Amino acid sequence: MKKTLTSIVITLIASSVVVVGGCGYENNWPYPQQIQTVYVEMFDTTSFRRGHEFTLTNAICKRLEAQSPYKIVSDRNVADSVLSGKMGIGQSVLATDYYSARPIEKETLVNVTVTWKNLKTGELMIEEGQVNVSSSYSNWLGQTFDYSIDQAVNKAAVQVVELMETPW
Repeated sequence: MKKTLTSIVITLIASSVVVVGGCGYENNWPYPQQIQTVYVEMFDTTSFRRGHEFTLTNAICKRLEAQSPYKIVSDRNVADSVLSGKMGIGQSVLATDYYSARPIEKETLVNVTVTWKNLKTGELMIEEGQVNVSSSYSNWLGQTFDYSIDQAVNKAAVQVVELMETPW
């Protein structure tokens, strides 16, 4: 009796694995497969704070190499696609000291607009895609605007690469 119960349980488990395994799930990259190489143009900035567009472009290139099947190329003529965009930087006060009215906590806002074009077909794969991220900081904790902008730029790079995924 115990042996037949064990064989019934094993049969049920095996049949459930077959049923679940046959649900049409594919384990592919979530990125368009007709693209193998990406040329990343230097992102532009609409802000008076300069230099952070270099950090953003570098962070996007590193994320693409690490998290996608794409290879970054330095020559636009050999690339399958081109990624370009611009960024804006803002800042706001989140909290102030009640007595002195000095800011206790501030927030850095980064807005990125992205365009991704397939150079083989001319198709715009992303047209004016938007990424909005923020990062807070406090001078009282020894944090600076530079700390906060680096955090926000890295978050934006992650979201730009996620924008490049194939929609469900």
